Amino acid sequence: MRQDDLGGAAAPGGSDGADSLFDRRPLAALSALAAIGAAALCFVTGENLPVGLLPQMSASLHVSLSSTGLLVTVYAGVVVLASAPLTHVIQRVPRRLVLSGLLAIFVLGTLGAAAAPSYGWLVAARALTALSQAVFWSVATVTAAGMFRPQARGRVVAGVAAGSSAAIVFGVPAGTWLGQQAGWRVPFFVLSGVGLVCLGGVAFLLPSSKPSESHAAAATSPDVRRYRVLVATTMLAVGGFFTAFTYINPFLHRVSGLAEHDVAPVLVLSGLAGAIGIATAGALYDRRPRAATVIPVALLAASLAGLYAFATAGVVAVIIFVAIDSLAFGGLVIAMQTGVLVVAPRSTDIASAWYSASFNVGIASGPVIGGLVLSGLGLRSTPLIGALLVGAALAVVVRGRLATNDG
Repeated sequence: MRQDDLGGAAAPGGSDGADSLFDRRPLAALSALAAIGAAALCFVTGENLPVGLLPQMSASLHVSLSSTGLLVTVYAGVVVLASAPLTHVIQRVPRRLVLSGLLAIFVLGTLGAAAAPSYGWLVAARALTALSQAVFWSVATVTAAGMFRPQARGRVVAGVAAGSSAAIVFGVPAGTWLGQQAGWRVPFFVLSGVGLVCLGGVAFLLPSSKPSESHAAAATSPDVRRYRVLVATTMLAVGGFFTAFTYINPFLHRVSGLAEHDVAPVLVLSGLAGAIGIATAGALYDRRPRAATVIPVALLAASLAGLYAFATAGVVAVIIFVAIDSLAFGGLVIAMQTGVLVVAPRSTDIASAWYSASFNVGIASGPVIGGLVLSGLGLRSTPLIGALLVGAALAVVVRGRLATNDG
């Protein structure tokens, strides 16, 4: 990768971040970006690990599957409630110290979950970990963007999100397999060790500058209205996606007729498609922000509708639509998060915190809406309702003209 790839050309008239860490020490900036991406892998793996281990955790702790499933809901709820208040508290603290402290809490919370003697203890440990994640997503992308020029923000956000994608493609499946072989506590112990390694990397590689010294502390084109549109679009689109994908496993098996042992490979393929969407959207946003914002939302709405329409048309068609769903969702995540850095009306940290809250509202509401559809219209209709929600998000983003002009 050439220095110009992430350094970008200087923007005429205004702060262009020409004295960014990447311009002065490109290897140091790329290493720090990799450390933040690795931390993202830890957080996303930890958040989703219980999903694949529900039966083992339920049996071990002597609680119902539904109660064990609440571990994910409680986690998302804590993130929603804590993101903005906690981010406000740490707003002036150097980011290397903040991210190191968050990873230390993650390690302790994950160890607490691994050693939990009871369900209540496990809920408390998960809540502690969620508190650290609430702040992590508020500062991680802003911190990473501050090390590079503004013209490269889409690719930098994609670099952080690559860790999230790796968690879905490799981290969660690997943790599920390990838990099935050695017991559900072992993956949590292993993950705490990985988190400790990431803690060392962040503490060693990140610059010690204060948040106010970074050009990423303020948006490039602050706009209250467009920021509100971004938040509304995120809640609707994420809620629509999770309305369908929370129940994708039984959908593929019961509706589309895939054998149970074929579902896991399809989900891995879905994760890889999401990674492609992340990489593509990061590069596209830096060149054509309007297209990078609108296309993923439109593609997600169309692909969910296609999944509903062709649910029983054959395995190949279903797999294609599942892959497109994930590709579009990966692109959507990058476009919206990068948009925060462009239109945030005040501090990008606080704006990122509210964005993170809106994202987790979508995560939490999707399964609830899907559950209502399940008991009413049936499993077959979950992607249809998801498509309608994402269609509403498309109407919001087009009407609100969220994306900047492509110039």
